[in-house]
Amino acid sequence: MIPLPTDEIRAEVSGHVATITIARPAKLNSVTPEMSAALVSLIEWANGADEIRAIVLTGAGERAFCAGSDIRTLDEYATPWDFRNRTDYCDAIRAGRKPVIAAVNGYAFGGGLETALSCDIRLASTTASFAAPEIKLGWIGGGGMATFLSNSVGPSNAAVMLMTGDPIDAETALRWGLVSELVAPDRLVARAQALAAVIATRPPIAAETAKANLRAAANMTQDAAIRYERDLQTITFATADADEGRAAFAEKRDAVFHRR
Repeated sequence: MIPLPTDEIRAEVSGHVATITIARPAKLNSVTPEMSAALVSLIEWANGADEIRAIVLTGAGERAFCAGSDIRTLDEYATPWDFRNRTDYCDAIRAGRKPVIAAVNGYAFGGGLETALSCDIRLASTTASFAAPEIKLGWIGGGGMATFLSNSVGPSNAAVMLMTGDPIDAETALRWGLVSELVAPDRLVARAQALAAVIATRPPIAAETAKANLRAAANMTQDAAIRYERDLQTITFATADADEGRAAFAEKRDAVFHRR
């Protein structure tokens, strides 16, 4: 059963794909602590649900993917240390085992940009825009903004965004490598779901391992990353799904994978 502790986070499943929607459009899908906890619960549920093989994450309405944390709730933390140790949905997305596709349908600002950066693949509407505006309010992002943004768009482009707080449009995001593809607004979620459905046809353990391998490669030296990749390859090669893949290739038929 899908855990939905708040009606401002929605989830639905079609085939092996879960679509999670941040559903607070009147507030630009800004995230409250309760919504953050709900997102964490959903990712944890998907981790343990063998039927879920890929996730699409998007925002409700046409204006915003996510505008980050609701600034009005930040003063609810008793101390800065409580704020430091808050439940963080970006951490949960990155720690999730299943591939996640962000369908960015409008503003991806602040924590919303960090949310998109925490996903494995980013598709964007032609009307999307991206910003790290925290500096305009006197602080900086804390959900991995600098490291993931610089890895995505390069240090100089990241510096422009982080030091000005000004937004970039969808075309710039595509040119800088922040997103993989631009899609018309009315086709965005369907395109993301179609891509997720393709990923869901792949051997699930191999897909989850590919995600783990990409995360590790970003944090290791090249030699260590190659050794780690070879170890992961050995693990996947020993699965029943790999046996099925080789048999299907030899027999010239479609493979059927069962996550084993």
